[in-house]
Amino acid sequence: MSASLTTPPQLRPYQQEAVERVVGHFRQSHDPAVVVLPTGSGKSLVIAELARIARGRVLVLAHVRELVAQNHAKYEAYGLRADIFSAGLGRRDAQRQVVFGSVQSVINALDAFDDGQFTLLVIDECHRVAPMVDDSTSDKRRQPPGSYQRVIDHLRAARPDLKVLGLTATPYRLGQGFIYHRHYHGMVRGAETAFFRDCVFEQPLRVMVRQGYLAEPRRIDAAVARYDFSQLTPRAGGQYAESDINRVVSGHRATPVIIEDVMMHARDRQGVMIFAATVAHAEEIMGYLPGDQAALVTGTTAGQERERLIEAFKARQLKYLVNVAVLTTGFDAPHVDLIAILRPTESVGLYQQIVGRGLRLSPGKTECLVLDYAGNPWELYGPEIDAPRPDSDSEPVQVECPECGFANIFWGKRDGELVIEHFGRRCQGLVDSEGGEQAQCDFRFRYKVCEQCGAQNDIAARRCRHCQAQLIDADDKLRDALKLKDARVLRVSGMMLEESANGRGLARLKVTYVDEDGATLSEWYALETPAQRKAFYQTWLKAHLRAPGSDWQPTTIEDVIASRQRLRHPDFVVGRKVGRYWQVRERLFDYEGRYRRADSAEGT
Repeated sequence: MSASLTTPPQLRPYQQEAVERVVGHFRQSHDPAVVVLPTGSGKSLVIAELARIARGRVLVLAHVRELVAQNHAKYEAYGLRADIFSAGLGRRDAQRQVVFGSVQSVINALDAFDDGQFTLLVIDECHRVAPMVDDSTSDKRRQPPGSYQRVIDHLRAARPDLKVLGLTATPYRLGQGFIYHRHYHGMVRGAETAFFRDCVFEQPLRVMVRQGYLAEPRRIDAAVARYDFSQLTPRAGGQYAESDINRVVSGHRATPVIIEDVMMHARDRQGVMIFAATVAHAEEIMGYLPGDQAALVTGTTAGQERERLIEAFKARQLKYLVNVAVLTTGFDAPHVDLIAILRPTESVGLYQQIVGRGLRLSPGKTECLVLDYAGNPWELYGPEIDAPRPDSDSEPVQVECPECGFANIFWGKRDGELVIEHFGRRCQGLVDSEGGEQAQCDFRFRYKVCEQCGAQNDIAARRCRHCQAQLIDADDKLRDALKLKDARVLRVSGMMLEESANGRGLARLKVTYVDEDGATLSEWYALETPAQRKAFYQTWLKAHLRAPGSDWQPTTIEDVIASRQRLRHPDFVVGRKVGRYWQVRERLFDYEGRYRRADSAEGT
């Protein structure tokens, strides 16, 4: 096509590498792929170059008209011509080789994309693609439900070899984790059934800042005053009910103090964006800001008025721009150098999108100050781990897989340099499989053993992955034990270790499990011979390690007692009476079910 003869854009090195990796991936595979580039890194240039060199037709989708317009403008700025298919922009053209469209407009006119010539579909902000349908047939398992599925299904019906590429700064979804399965650095990130199979390139935010492509974010967890959202419970989608938020912020005495603090920090700043929790909250905030320097934009602000206010802010006629649930994507005001966050969010992606509004470079700007008055726990530079932080004391720790040697990063805890606890379940490394492809390492740090075949399964599995037998549910074990007169169930709140002696005076390790009501069950282990130590490791120590997978194998009772901080107690212990004595028959770890644990106020 004629577009391919045009002089290509001048790409930065990382943009060029992203393009090359995408091309290399699609030469070998039809699997959907992801490129991760931070906000402000120039995703639109990567899109433009890929569209320029594509041999067939290209459709570039975005969810808002602002992104459609930005991507189209960047493409045409290099002398290339493309169509726009977006009702919000007043254009529905789809004749040229490259089309930039909004997903809803395309869905409403799929017949305009029937020629079977589209070879590449690019999805901007691809973290918005919904999780996959969990279907038993392999060809359906890779289809994302919702808006994008309809477009993909339609294009693939005419072109089965359609390539799908997603670009995003935040490759994770609340409740799903990472949106892709494999990372090109040789690790597993998301579910095996994720729609996007591979992340083929990622430029970390830290590197962008270090290389001078983005302004450095400097976060201050405001000490002057803050809102306490800790008692709020998010809905299923991770959003908080507006009525609940208003109960926290409405008329709160902290609000005027917070805004005074924002204005104090803003004295030498060029542009300030304030992210409010609700419309009522935003209106109250506006009452404390200088009226001639501030504007409010919400989801109900009329289109023309919204554009007028945004342009005035970009032109620096306004210093403060307050918004509610808008302006997190498709908004480009490089002079913003202060972000004030007065709202809670359960989404690390949304948090990073908010911070990203202040990271673009601008004359006279060296950093962006981030003031968080809502106590959000998220890292500025993105999650290293595909799991929520278990508690405030946890930090990323490196855990080497004893099977493949991969250096996993899990949430965990240290004692100096020693990792004494981690919450990883399975190694995230990729290893070569028998078929020649790379597959996830099968080593499991925590697992549930199938009583039929002995295979190790994920602790949440219901059926054995090897023999398909139904795994015995922990609730069933507890319920059955509670029915027996000769059984005792301990809701364990603690575990004691001490050295004792048997009837012949031989040293034994005595382990005593303590119920929250004070009842106890004990068991004894010998560590004198290699065979005894091996049995102790296999039957007791492995399950009790707070950092499973470590090579710690104590050889004496004293070693075990001295390192008790490396051990955890079960959630429940089931004992059976044999003659005059009680014997421990079952220890239940990582319990999630209807019965309350000792450290929980919920359950039965």
